[in-house]
Amino acid sequence: MDYLTFPDILRRAAWRTPDQTFVHWSDRRRSITYAEGERLSDHVAGGLADLGVRKGDRVAIIAHNGLDYVLAMFGIWKLGAISAHISVLQMKNLAWFLNDAEPRVVIYTGDLHAQVMAALPAAPEIEHAVCFDGAREGAHDWGALLAAQHKPPAVAVSSMDAAHLSYTSGSSGTPKGAVLAHGYTARATHCIAERLQLSRHDVSLGPTSLASSYHLVANLLPAMHRCAQVGVRKQWQAEEVLREIAERRVTYLAANPLLLSDLLDAIRRSGSKPETLRFVLCGGASAPVALKRAYRDELGVPLIEAYGQSELGGFVAMGYPRLEDDAHIGAIGPELPDREVRIADAHDAPVPCGEPGEVLIRGGVMLGYHNLPEKTAEALRNGWLHTGDVGVMDADGYVTLLGRVSERIIMNGQAIFPRPLEEALLRHPAVRYACVIGRPDPQAGQVPKAIVECFAGANVTADALLAHCSALLGERSTLREVEIIAQMPMTPTGKIARAELQARENARRS
Repeated sequence: MDYLTFPDILRRAAWRTPDQTFVHWSDRRRSITYAEGERLSDHVAGGLADLGVRKGDRVAIIAHNGLDYVLAMFGIWKLGAISAHISVLQMKNLAWFLNDAEPRVVIYTGDLHAQVMAALPAAPEIEHAVCFDGAREGAHDWGALLAAQHKPPAVAVSSMDAAHLSYTSGSSGTPKGAVLAHGYTARATHCIAERLQLSRHDVSLGPTSLASSYHLVANLLPAMHRCAQVGVRKQWQAEEVLREIAERRVTYLAANPLLLSDLLDAIRRSGSKPETLRFVLCGGASAPVALKRAYRDELGVPLIEAYGQSELGGFVAMGYPRLEDDAHIGAIGPELPDREVRIADAHDAPVPCGEPGEVLIRGGVMLGYHNLPEKTAEALRNGWLHTGDVGVMDADGYVTLLGRVSERIIMNGQAIFPRPLEEALLRHPAVRYACVIGRPDPQAGQVPKAIVECFAGANVTADALLAHCSALLGERSTLREVEIIAQMPMTPTGKIARAELQARENARRS
């Protein structure tokens, strides 16, 4: 069944509300309307076509959040080409990503010029480089490319054409490039806009990286379906964000748990609540229950948890823009109507309601992993996307995650999942981040060990945190050790680098 493409979403919005603000770039205080977005992205498409970009080619974007980033994406998509997104936090591995993505053109910000030029030999397919910040040696000037106003060629773009190559976080292994089609993601984000009850009167703010699929499906496309105002921001500074919320009358923020925790602290320091916020959307990592409760009880603002993956082009499950009671506040929310969710056993058969199993998804998922046919076949076996996450679904359809299959800790033959232990630790006022991993043990096989980063100035001991966990969980507390570290390692998408912590622990015990 045919459906909208990403350029269709922009054209429809420009037709309905041409003078409505499309994108506001917070860092530069620059805005364009939907009509301007349609016209300028045509110029991008024409300029890239003049450089030889054709349907099916990949164009890599290595840039900070900004207005030009959004225009680049739509120009690429109008040609039926594929935007390949590489995080600026992955510059030390840039050569690997460029070699893997095989782009024809690379677009980047000027502060990354030296690193991009050094990495180009790793990707012989690259024919041109374009710099957002003016001409550089070996690169075209983005401004000149737009100013030339080349007319874009007429390209038939189908809903099943590939549009977006987004790399997984690598939190549990080597990143994989998930390729998303236009139609499935357009349909998914339409459902997300419905779930969030968005309208053209909404004003968003998206501080997470445009290089991630999360920004695409949480901030950019859902807002466009409703002709809302899209906000993008490079620099995160909680007090500045609070000022922007007041100035632009922001109605929702699409962020991750780390940023929302920082924002909550800034609100507490300010002593005043943001008046215009309808809700905040949280994705990229599990939202601590304590954080959800704080937004609900202190601010009267729903913290809506959204659970997805790069492989989806949408969300598995998501909450509603309402204040949840205690019975549901620990869950994510129900599945969305564009796809089916199953909690399954090792044979992909559904488990009884309320029992844990792997989360499987059917309908509207990725086309596959770029250049990884065997991993694609494994992930999509039997017609279901195997998420690698373990969860439960209750009688109301609400999904609760327990952790990754790969995160299971097997102690004396019993499977233990990190999340309940991490949630308990995060309820201690001294704990900023918590990650529970398996410590090798000669008798038990593995025992749960927590790695914790505390807030600056906090004074707490490992023994006190163990006692805190035991007091909250009682017999369910299987935690055996706590290690307090100065700084938690993070992935480029803002998740705790669990694989790095586990590898470090295994190396100590080897």
